[in-house]
Amino acid sequence: MALRIWASSTANALKISCASRPDLSLTAFALSRCFSTVLDELKYASSHEWVKHEGSVATIGITDHAQDHLGEVVFVDLPETGGKVSKDSGFGAVESVKATSDVISPISGEIVEVNSKLTETPGLINTSPYKDGWMIKIKPSNPSELDSLLGPKEYTKFCEEEDASH
Repeated sequence: MALRIWASSTANALKISCASRPDLSLTAFALSRCFSTVLDELKYASSHEWVKHEGSVATIGITDHAQDHLGEVVFVDLPETGGKVSKDSGFGAVESVKATSDVISPISGEIVEVNSKLTETPGLINTSPYKDGWMIKIKPSNPSELDSLLGPKEYTKFCEEEDASH
Protein backbone atom coordinates (compact mmCIF):
# COMPACT_ATOMS: atom_id res chain seq x y z
CA MET A 1 0.00 0.00 0.00
CA ALA A 2 2.80 2.43 0.85
CA LEU A 3 4.40 1.73 -2.52
CA ARG A 4 1.11 2.47 -4.30
CA ILE A 5 0.75 5.79 -2.43
CA TRP A 6 4.36 6.71 -3.24
CA ALA A 7 3.83 5.81 -6.92
CA SER A 8 0.62 7.84 -7.05
CA SER A 9 2.27 10.85 -5.40
CA THR A 10 5.24 10.63 -7.75
CA ALA A 11 2.98 10.32 -10.79
CA ASN A 12 0.98 13.37 -9.66
CA ALA A 13 4.16 15.38 -9.13
CA LEU A 14 5.34 14.45 -12.62
CA LYS A 15 1.86 15.00 -14.07
CA ILE A 16 1.65 11.39 -15.20
CA SER A 17 -1.57 9.40 -15.15
CA CYS A 18 -1.86 5.75 -16.10
CA ALA A 19 -5.23 5.20 -14.48
CA SER A 20 -7.43 2.76 -16.34
CA ARG A 21 -10.73 4.13 -17.57
CA PRO A 22 -13.57 1.67 -18.19
CA ASP A 23 -15.01 3.65 -21.10
CA LEU A 24 -11.69 3.51 -22.95
CA SER A 25 -11.04 -0.20 -22.55
CA LEU A 26 -13.93 -1.02 -24.87
CA THR A 27 -12.42 0.89 -27.78
CA ALA A 28 -10.14 -1.27 -29.89
CA PHE A 29 -8.72 1.73 -31.70
CA ALA A 30 -7.14 3.54 -28.78
CA LEU A 31 -3.58 4.79 -28.93
CA SER A 32 -2.45 4.66 -25.31
CA ARG A 33 0.34 6.69 -23.83
CA CYS A 34 1.21 6.70 -20.20
CA PHE A 35 -0.23 10.17 -19.60
CA SER A 36 -3.47 9.95 -21.58
CA THR A 37 -5.46 8.18 -24.25
CA VAL A 38 -6.15 9.31 -27.81
CA LEU A 39 -8.86 7.55 -29.83
CA ASP A 40 -8.42 6.82 -33.52
CA GLU A 41 -11.97 7.68 -34.57
CA LEU A 42 -11.83 11.27 -33.31
CA LYS A 43 -10.42 14.58 -34.52
CA TYR A 44 -8.58 16.90 -32.13
CA ALA A 45 -7.98 20.62 -31.66
CA SER A 46 -4.72 22.02 -30.36
CA SER A 47 -6.82 23.59 -27.58
CA HIS A 48 -7.49 19.99 -26.38
CA GLU A 49 -11.07 19.44 -27.49
CA TRP A 50 -12.16 16.37 -29.47
CA VAL A 51 -14.82 15.98 -32.17
CA LYS A 52 -16.66 12.87 -33.28
CA HIS A 53 -18.56 13.47 -36.53
CA GLU A 54 -21.39 11.02 -37.21
CA GLY A 55 -23.87 11.75 -39.98
CA SER A 56 -25.20 15.29 -39.55
CA VAL A 57 -24.09 15.65 -35.90
CA ALA A 58 -20.71 16.32 -34.30
CA THR A 59 -20.12 15.58 -30.62
CA ILE A 60 -17.56 17.74 -28.79
CA GLY A 61 -15.78 17.30 -25.46
CA ILE A 62 -12.40 17.84 -23.85
CA THR A 63 -9.63 15.28 -24.27
CA ASP A 64 -8.29 12.84 -21.73
CA HIS A 65 -5.04 14.82 -21.81
CA ALA A 66 -6.90 18.04 -20.92
CA GLN A 67 -8.92 16.52 -18.09
CA ASP A 68 -5.78 14.94 -16.66
CA HIS A 69 -4.02 18.30 -16.55
CA LEU A 70 -7.07 20.04 -15.08
CA GLY A 71 -7.49 17.62 -12.21
CA GLU A 72 -10.81 16.88 -10.53
CA VAL A 73 -13.60 18.68 -12.42
CA VAL A 74 -16.10 20.24 -9.99
CA PHE A 75 -18.28 22.43 -12.25
CA VAL A 76 -19.14 22.68 -15.95
CA ASP A 77 -20.73 25.72 -17.61
CA LEU A 78 -22.50 24.79 -20.84
CA PRO A 79 -24.49 26.81 -23.42
CA GLU A 80 -28.17 26.45 -24.26
CA THR A 81 -29.53 24.12 -26.93
CA GLY A 82 -30.37 26.07 -30.09
CA GLY A 83 -27.45 28.48 -29.75
CA LYS A 84 -24.60 28.72 -32.20
CA VAL A 85 -20.89 28.09 -31.76
CA SER A 86 -18.07 29.40 -33.93
CA LYS A 87 -14.78 27.72 -34.69
CA ASP A 88 -12.07 28.82 -32.24
CA SER A 89 -14.57 30.60 -29.95
CA GLY A 90 -15.45 29.66 -26.40
CA PHE A 91 -18.76 27.97 -25.66
CA GLY A 92 -18.40 27.02 -22.01
CA ALA A 93 -16.03 26.49 -19.13
CA VAL A 94 -14.71 23.67 -16.99
CA GLU A 95 -13.81 24.40 -13.38
CA SER A 96 -11.50 22.05 -11.53
CA VAL A 97 -9.86 22.08 -8.15
CA LYS A 98 -6.82 23.59 -9.93
CA ALA A 99 -8.25 26.13 -12.39
CA THR A 100 -11.09 27.27 -14.60
CA SER A 101 -10.61 26.78 -18.34
CA ASP A 102 -12.64 27.95 -21.30
CA VAL A 103 -13.81 25.28 -23.73
CA ILE A 104 -13.18 26.27 -27.35
CA SER A 105 -15.29 24.97 -30.21
CA PRO A 106 -13.15 23.21 -32.84
CA ILE A 107 -15.88 23.73 -35.49
CA SER A 108 -18.87 25.99 -36.15
CA GLY A 109 -22.51 25.02 -35.96
CA GLU A 110 -25.84 25.00 -34.16
CA ILE A 111 -26.07 23.32 -30.75
CA VAL A 112 -28.62 20.49 -30.98
CA GLU A 113 -27.97 18.86 -27.59
CA VAL A 114 -26.17 19.62 -24.32
CA ASN A 115 -24.98 16.94 -21.89
CA SER A 116 -27.18 17.84 -18.91
CA LYS A 117 -25.64 14.99 -16.87
CA LEU A 118 -22.56 17.19 -16.42
CA THR A 119 -24.56 19.66 -14.33
CA GLU A 120 -25.13 17.04 -11.62
CA THR A 121 -21.98 14.96 -12.22
CA PRO A 122 -19.17 17.12 -13.65
CA GLY A 123 -16.65 14.39 -12.74
CA LEU A 124 -17.84 12.40 -15.78
CA ILE A 125 -15.32 14.48 -17.69
CA ASN A 126 -12.57 12.87 -15.57
CA THR A 127 -13.88 9.31 -15.53
CA SER A 128 -15.24 9.11 -19.07
CA PRO A 129 -13.98 12.01 -21.23
CA TYR A 130 -14.81 10.33 -24.55
CA LYS A 131 -18.10 8.64 -23.68
CA ASP A 132 -20.22 9.97 -20.80
CA GLY A 133 -18.25 13.23 -20.45
CA TRP A 134 -19.11 14.70 -23.85
CA MET A 135 -20.24 18.33 -23.64
CA ILE A 136 -22.29 19.39 -26.68
CA LYS A 137 -23.61 18.03 -29.95
CA ILE A 138 -23.83 20.37 -32.90
CA LYS A 139 -25.03 20.39 -36.47
CA PRO A 140 -21.89 21.60 -38.29
CA SER A 141 -22.44 24.65 -40.50
CA ASN A 142 -19.14 24.08 -42.32
CA PRO A 143 -18.12 20.38 -42.20
CA SER A 144 -14.90 21.18 -44.09
CA GLU A 145 -13.61 22.73 -40.83
CA LEU A 146 -13.06 19.15 -39.65
CA ASP A 147 -10.23 18.88 -42.19
CA SER A 148 -8.18 21.45 -40.27
CA LEU A 149 -8.23 19.38 -37.05
CA LEU A 150 -5.49 17.02 -35.92
CA GLY A 151 -5.68 13.26 -36.39
CA PRO A 152 -4.78 10.95 -33.48
CA LYS A 153 -1.09 10.64 -34.38
CA GLU A 154 -0.69 14.39 -34.87
CA TYR A 155 -2.48 15.12 -31.59
CA THR A 156 -0.33 12.58 -29.74
CA LYS A 157 2.82 14.24 -31.06
CA PHE A 158 1.44 17.69 -30.24
CA CYS A 159 0.77 16.66 -26.60
CA GLU A 160 4.18 15.08 -26.20
CA GLU A 161 5.90 18.21 -27.52
CA GLU A 162 3.73 20.49 -25.41
CA ASP A 163 4.45 18.50 -22.24
CA ALA A 164 8.17 18.40 -23.00
CA SER A 165 8.27 22.19 -23.29
CA HIS A 166 6.80 22.72 -19.80
